[in-house]
Amino acid sequence: MDSKQLEKFKEQLEQMKAKIITDEQQIRADLTTQHGNIPDPNDRATMESNRGFELRIRTRERKLLSKIEHALTRMEEGEYGVCQECGNDIRPKRLEARPVAKFCIDCKTKQEQQEKIQGH
Repeated sequence: MDSKQLEKFKEQLEQMKAKIITDEQQIRADLTTQHGNIPDPNDRATMESNRGFELRIRTRERKLLSKIEHALTRMEEGEYGVCQECGNDIRPKRLEARPVAKFCIDCKTKQEQQEKIQGH
């Protein structure tokens, strides 16, 4: 991978990271201001359901943030774009679709098939 491509992926990862952090801060602010007394049980249930949904999204985004950090570390170590399973280069098209990818498409497909067999 040339330095221009690497820089493009680094910029994309940094933008993803910044968006997640900004969203996290906004949601925290929203959740702390939504603690009012809501007398209608249906409204209260809807609010609690929405809050649960937001918290699940935040959990997924924290996991993605961890993957982004790991990808940025791999960049610094010169290992970004290299499959952690077989050692082959990960195709740029795959990295465009999934910039945090650690595996080439073949190894990821094998991994997913194994997970299906094992029932995960």
